[in-house]
Amino acid sequence: MRILLLEDDTSLALGLEFSLREEGYEVTHVSLVEECKEIFEKESFDLALLDVTLPDGNGYDMCKYIREQSDMPIIFLTAMDDEVNIVLGLDIGADDYITKPFRVRELLSRIRAVLRRKGKESSGHQLKSGSIILDIDCAVLKKEREEIPLSAQEYKLMLIFMNHPEKILSREEIFDLLLEGGGGFFEDNTLSVYIKRLREKIETDFTNPEYILTHRGLGYKWNKRVVRE
Repeated sequence: MRILLLEDDTSLALGLEFSLREEGYEVTHVSLVEECKEIFEKESFDLALLDVTLPDGNGYDMCKYIREQSDMPIIFLTAMDDEVNIVLGLDIGADDYITKPFRVRELLSRIRAVLRRKGKESSGHQLKSGSIILDIDCAVLKKEREEIPLSAQEYKLMLIFMNHPEKILSREEIFDLLLEGGGGFFEDNTLSVYIKRLREKIETDFTNPEYILTHRGLGYKWNKRVVRE
C-alpha cells in the first residue's frame, strides 16, 4: 500500500515515515502543496495523509484537488480540533480527521479502517432497521432506497450501533470499538461531531432523533430493532 504524506513538520514526518514503513507501507513524503500536486499527478497512491496548515497553502485545497480526480481515502492530520474545521474537512471529502498530538497506534488503526473499507471483501450481508439498510457487501448505507454517503468513521459507527441494537453504549465502549480495542486515543469532541453528522444524514428530524438516542451520563443507543439478512 502506497501512502502520500503531506506534512511540513520535518521531525513529525520522519517519525511517521519510519512507523508506517515498519508496518509495511510505502511512503512518499512532501512538505508543500505544489509538490504534493506534482507527485500525485505522476504516481498512484492508496491513501493520502494531509496536514492542514502548510507554507504554500492548506490541506483542504489539496483534498479538493484529489477529490476532483480520485476517490482514494484521505485522512487529515492537524492541530485544529474545533468542530468547524472537523466538519469542513469531512464535508470536502476527507474520510477521517485526526488531531495532533496523536498516538501512532491510533493513526495506524484509522489507516487500516479506511483501507479496509475501500477494499472490503463481499460478505453477503445486510442490516435492516426501520427505513435504513446497511449493505455490508458494498459498505453502503441507504435510507428509503436512497444512498447516503458516509466517511470511514461514520460507516464504522453505523456498524457499531446496528450490531448492538437497543443497547446503551458508553462513550468508552464506542471508542474501544472504533479503535478495535487498540487502546488508542479518540477525542470526545470528534465523536460528538460524528454522531451529529450521522443524525443529520439518517434522521427525519435530527433535533428529535428516533434511531440514535442520547442517554445523558450513560452514552448512546440504537433505538430500533435490527434484522440481519
